[in-house]
Amino acid sequence: MGSAMISGLLNSNLSTAESIIASAHTQATLDRLAASYGIQTTLDNTTVAKTADIIFLAVKPYLYEDVIEEIRDIIDDDKLIVAIAAGVSHSKLDDYFGKPVKIVRAMPNTPAMVLEAMSALSPNEHVSTEELQSVVAIFESFGKAEVVPESLMDAVVGVSGSSPAYVYMFIEAMADAAVADGMPRTQAYKFAAQSVYGAAKMVLETNTHPGVLKDAVCSPGGTTIAAVAKLEEKGLRDAVISAQRCCVAKSKDMGK
Repeated sequence: MGSAMISGLLNSNLSTAESIIASAHTQATLDRLAASYGIQTTLDNTTVAKTADIIFLAVKPYLYEDVIEEIRDIIDDDKLIVAIAAGVSHSKLDDYFGKPVKIVRAMPNTPAMVLEAMSALSPNEHVSTEELQSVVAIFESFGKAEVVPESLMDAVVGVSGSSPAYVYMFIEAMADAAVADGMPRTQAYKFAAQSVYGAAKMVLETNTHPGVLKDAVCSPGGTTIAAVAKLEEKGLRDAVISAQRCCVAKSKDMGK
């Protein structure tokens, strides 16, 4: 996720490589980041905490306590923390820092790499309106962003944070079917992916209910309604809803 965000920030020209510094666990990762993006790198988390005004914690949830222990004495009233992890609540972050700290919980997704992320942001009470606007601008540099109450962050994990994986599976399945019907694999992926992209754009730009858009494609007695009937028979809606709610339940469990 860190790499996706760096890529988005640079591709959108909101930030320069010189103004970004990243730390990582291994030199190999840092070498890759430096080669790919030209940013500053270090193996020392405290160097990042001392240097940056806005600090993104883009590590796995189980690493948060250890990383924060390294940097918490450096964090003062001028530093803003953006925490990117499922299940790490504001209250848990408060416990880790052991003092009032300006924190924005964030949940972007990997389409940040192509400037099409969907991100949710939830600030704590120490973050000013101006500071929140600055964070929103950063996240909108690589997609769309919405401010939501913390109570919705687990739902966000299910509907956008993890959902690109569901969509990739759908595209792969569509392409497999096209290949089975004789289409070359590369062409099949292009047809499937562009169709998903176009359909999503129709929802966003027309502000029309997805069901209405679906109905517009389904001619009486036609091919589309036959496919829709088979998807209903196989339980597509139930599978998606069940999978997404399983994802949300896992996020809630991680936050306990």
